[in-house]
Amino acid sequence: MIEKFISSGDKLELKSTVRVILPDGTEGVKTYKSTVSNILDDGRLELVMPMEQTKLVLLPIDGEYDVCFFSHKGVYRADVRIIERRKVDGIYVFVVELISNLHRYQRREYYRFNCVIDMAIKEMTKQEIDAYAQGMVYLAPDREMIRGVIVDISGGGARFVSRQKFGEDSHILMKFKLSVQEQEKLFLLAAKIIYSNEIENRENEYENRVKFEFIDTTTREEIIKYIFNEERKNRKNGKGR
Repeated sequence: MIEKFISSGDKLELKSTVRVILPDGTEGVKTYKSTVSNILDDGRLELVMPMEQTKLVLLPIDGEYDVCFFSHKGVYRADVRIIERRKVDGIYVFVVELISNLHRYQRREYYRFNCVIDMAIKEMTKQEIDAYAQGMVYLAPDREMIRGVIVDISGGGARFVSRQKFGEDSHILMKFKLSVQEQEKLFLLAAKIIYSNEIENRENEYENRVKFEFIDTTTREEIIKYIFNEERKNRKNGKGR
């Protein structure tokens, strides 16, 4: 039955059900990216072992994870338990069994897509924030903005690198372009800083995480369409396996 919804090659995210200390020192839930390698006859799944900094992550046997599957039919969730680790045709995989029903997951906006997208940034004033809250777009001159690079994006927010540290809970204006329906489109979005800290061993470079603010449904859906189109291109080109 699971084959009706999930296919080999589908990307997925595993979230640990146990809270851990994250690299930034905060407590949270660890997330890993992986791919469905195979669906076994008994309904169990072989998933490609995730990697961090070129090293395999040997997730523990009996570990339980909340998994989001990103299939061509939509986004699905299930709880799984790891029951075995093995090597199949030169690929290291772990075998999981579902310990909950597979169900459709509607919150596609929270799927993060790894990318490299140039953008311009400006810290917003209170007047500019109020204007965005009322649906008015503020066009900042380029000379007022600094450069940044988006390294992952979702319908709900983004992570980017900059040479400026931002105050937590401050607001920024983000200016960047995405290919939407085969055309390049300019996005001007307000976002709230939820994390900003210097990157280890990279002086004066900061990792920043933001949540989009005052974003309308159409704009959010355009970002999600961009993400899923790029994912389809990557699968077609054999990337991410």
